[in-house]
Order: sequence, then C-alpha cells, then structure tokens
Amino acid sequence: MSSMEQNRFRHQVWLECAACGYRAPFTRSVEICERCGGEWLDARYDYDRVKEQWPAILRDRPFDMWRYRELLPLRDDVHRVTMGEGGTPLLPATNLGLMLGCPHIYFKDERQGPTGSFKDRQASLAISVMKEQGVTEAVVASTGNVAISYSAYSALAGIKMWTFLTSLVPSDKMQEVALYGSEVIKVTATYDQTKKVAADFAARRGIFRDRGIRGISARESMKTVAFEIAEQLPLLIGPGDTPWRAPDWYVQAVSGGMGPVGVWKAFEELKMLGLVDRMPKLACIQAAGCAPMVRSFEKGLEEAEPVLNPQTRVITIATGTPGPAYVFLSRTIREYGGAFEAVTDEETFRAMHVMAKLDGVSMEPAAATAFAGFFKLISKGVIRRDEVVVVNCSGHTFPVEKHLLGDEWARTLEVPTQVAMEAIEVGERVETHPTEGLLGSLEQLNGRVQSIAIIEDDPQARLLLRRILQTRGEYRIFEAPDGATGLDLVRRERPDVILLDLMMPGMDGFEVLEALKADESEQGGRSVSEIPVIVVSAKELTTAERERLSGRIDMLMQKGSFTDEELLEEILKRAS
Repeated sequence: MSSMEQNRFRHQVWLECAACGYRAPFTRSVEICERCGGEWLDARYDYDRVKEQWPAILRDRPFDMWRYRELLPLRDDVHRVTMGEGGTPLLPATNLGLMLGCPHIYFKDERQGPTGSFKDRQASLAISVMKEQGVTEAVVASTGNVAISYSAYSALAGIKMWTFLTSLVPSDKMQEVALYGSEVIKVTATYDQTKKVAADFAARRGIFRDRGIRGISARESMKTVAFEIAEQLPLLIGPGDTPWRAPDWYVQAVSGGMGPVGVWKAFEELKMLGLVDRMPKLACIQAAGCAPMVRSFEKGLEEAEPVLNPQTRVITIATGTPGPAYVFLSRTIREYGGAFEAVTDEETFRAMHVMAKLDGVSMEPAAATAFAGFFKLISKGVIRRDEVVVVNCSGHTFPVEKHLLGDEWARTLEVPTQVAMEAIEVGERVETHPTEGLLGSLEQLNGRVQSIAIIEDDPQARLLLRRILQTRGEYRIFEAPDGATGLDLVRRERPDVILLDLMMPGMDGFEVLEALKADESEQGGRSVSEIPVIVVSAKELTTAERERLSGRIDMLMQKGSFTDEELLEEILKRAS
C-alpha cells in the first residue's frame, strides 16, 4: 500500500431526517427522507470518535477548513477539491470599538478566500461531494458570489457548470463567472424566479442541481466558520472554562439564511464535544427593501411571508422567499435569544464608509449590511457594549460598487502647461468636487471650519478623533494630552471648534471649560470664550456635574454612543 493510501482519510456519514429521525448512510445525493418524505436532512457523524481523536490530530493539521474534516460530509479525502479556503483571520475592529465603546468587536475576514468571499467554503465542499458522487455537469442559481466560487472550483474539478444569474448581478461579476468557463445564463427576473428557471432547466436535461440551503454540503460547509471562530477566540480574549470559546453574538447578513444555520449547528456540535460551554446569540440582518425574515418575525409568524418585489441595491441578499431557514432561525432566536434586524441601503453604504475609513476594511455591501445591523442593535441596547461580538465580513468590494462613491469620487488634475505646474508648486489649490452626504456639506462650508483642537489624555481616543476628522475633510488638527496644555493651545491657536474630554489628570475638563469661558481676550474679532466646545467624554455625569456644564458647552457626546457621522454633524452645526 502506498503512503498516500495509508494517509488517506475516510469516514462514515449519515443523514438524519429532522421530521421523523430516520437515519441512512450518505452515499448519494438525496433530496427527501426515504421514510416520511421530509425535506430537511441533517448530516450526522461519529462524535465519540471525534471527541477522542481531535485533541491530538488537530495539533498537526494546517489551519484551513479541512482540518475539521471529521465533521464534514466528504467520505473520502481523495475527492477533495481545494484552493486553500478557510483559515481566515479573526480580527479586532479596533477603531470601531473605540468609537462605540465596545472593546470586543471582531470580524471574520472572509475576504481572504480564493475568490474573495465566504462562499468559497461552500464551493469547496459542494464541488468535492459532487466529484465523489460522480457528478460531471451541474446547475446553480446565484446572485453573484456563489456563481463565482462554484465556477472556480468546478473548473479545478473538471465539472461543467451552468450558472443562472439574475440580470441585476453586476456585469463585472458575470464576466468573472464566464472567465472560469461556466455557462452564464442571465435571467431578467427576481432571484426567486431565477432559481425556478434553473430548477426547470436541470430537470429537463437531467443535470445535478445545487439545492442551496436544502443541500447537505452547502449547509455543512458553513460550520467551518464557527469552528474557526471558536478556536481563534481564546487567543484574542483569553482562555475560558472550555478549550475553545463561543462569542456572545454572531452577526451576519442573511439572504436564505444558510450561514447562521450552519454556524448554529457547528456550535451545537462543539458543545456536545465539550469544546465550548454555551451557544451564541444569532443576529440575522437583512436589507430593508427585502426583509421577509425580519418582517415575519416582527409579526410573530411561524413561516416567512415572501417579498415579491425586492427593492434593494444589495443584490447578493435579495432573496424574497427565504424557505426553511426562517422556521429554524426564528425558533432558535425565540428560544436562545438573538435578533432579526433590517437596515436601509443608505445605512449599509454608510457602514462601508465607516469600516473603510476607521479600520481600513473595504467590504462588499452584504458584509456592510451586517455591520450596519450591528450598529443598530448596539444603539438599541439589544447588544451590550461589554459583550463579545463576531461579525461575518463575508466578502470584498472590488470592483467598487459605482453607486457607493457617486460619479465624482476622485479629484481631477489636468496639467496642460508649465504654468499649471508652477501654480501647483506655489501651493495653489486644485479644485475638487463635492461628494455625498455630510462630507459634501463639510466641503461646502467655505472655510468656516479650518482648525479643530482635541484636548484628551487618552492617546488612542485622540488618534480615533483625528482619524475621523481626517477622513472627512482637510482640517488643521491640534492635540493636547492634558488640560493645562490644552488651555495654552486654545489661547495660542484659536481653533474653530474644541473637542474636550472631562476626565483628565491635573486640570480636568471642567476646569478647562471654566477658564475658557472666562477668557474674553480677543483675536481676529473673536474671544476664546466664544469658541464652540463639544464635550466628548466616557464619564457618567451627576446632576451637579451637568449643572456645571450647563450654558458652557455646545454639545455633550457620550463616548461609545455616537458614530463618526454624528460627531461631524455636531461640528458642522456648531461651526455654522
């Protein structure tokens, strides 16, 4: 026997009907329970063997999704189709955490997959199982990411792929699908109608059809996200009572709901194995223009009411008929806690800006939908600020969505003559075009806000405030690490706006404020006492302290309770 044969991994997998409990070996594609006709089948494994073997064998395996192969439904390793998927980093959202006052916000960076989305996990397992079962031609319906991932992996496996895409999918994504050699069928209809067309095509031609969430492989692949999170968390927040740890919350944008369903099953298995001691709460976020799960949950419905005409630009999560996942997720959230939340497209695109400009993370709109939902749940108090939260950053944003930046997203510099070059060298400003929202308003202030003073003893807080301001305009920013230095700075530089912390050693913010308001010295026709002051503090104020501030400040903003947009909104108001 060769060394390859000796090292080859094989195991038994069973399918269990959720309705009647009937079990049968998983050796071929099965759509319904052979006994009762139930459509929801779950994969089951030899958990006693896994519990015994994993502590030793995981130590020597690479950190990718296939390290958990004993809990995946590929029976023989020889059929594995892999491009190094999984093993993505779990990263802290450092600046976002500072802004929101949440020290334990992490995101699973699924942008690092071979084709740039978490669907690479699904494609790797699904195509591997197709190969094992002798499939040579397959059909898949998609809103973009699945088609790209399946096309890449089917090319590697030598499986012909027919991809049915709604016509709303950006042409760049369709071209990428075609690049891998897949047949691209553009359907001028909703995604739900596109799935029906694909199913009819597969039935007529007798071709294997990927069934999405109803398929064993697709659902099981999502477990690997949770396995990795549980294994990575102790390295970030420290060990707990079990070898691995579950977060307090898992947040993901959902379309059909496959991701959270798989994640939940993974944590159930990990709890059974003694690797975690509790289950996370699930937060399922949808686009407001296509939120059948959210609206049905609000109405207390057992089954989701479909959205027949989705109205959202976040195409990848525009599933109007979510199917069986809603029943499972709604019951889970009612029993264990969690939330369904809807966000507007505007909130999604704002979240894209926030994450890119605060933490340097560019992401696809669906991932930003998850972050936007997280922002809302924090502001509502549903998620506590001290809880451990993991957000699925499900994919990249390249090529950048055109409607995100608008038509005039760049500065144009034409240099036709030497005179123009000389003008630039002596510092003449290049004309720039205003952009959307608050940034556009700030740029049109005609110079009224040119300088801002930050008086704050925490260097990380100063850095965050500076970063927020730098991403929104061209300001002269002055910083002072304590009250006395800050008072001297204000008297010397005369900024247009002051951002002041209250709790500082030595001369605190209250004393600074009293000194500022008592200073009537003028410069340029304006006294120090007239400079607008925005207090940005983490301190919970007493009644007496609020009275000390009354009439002396222009705005009180609690650290951790505002976004960068809200801070800049206040600066704009005060400077105007």
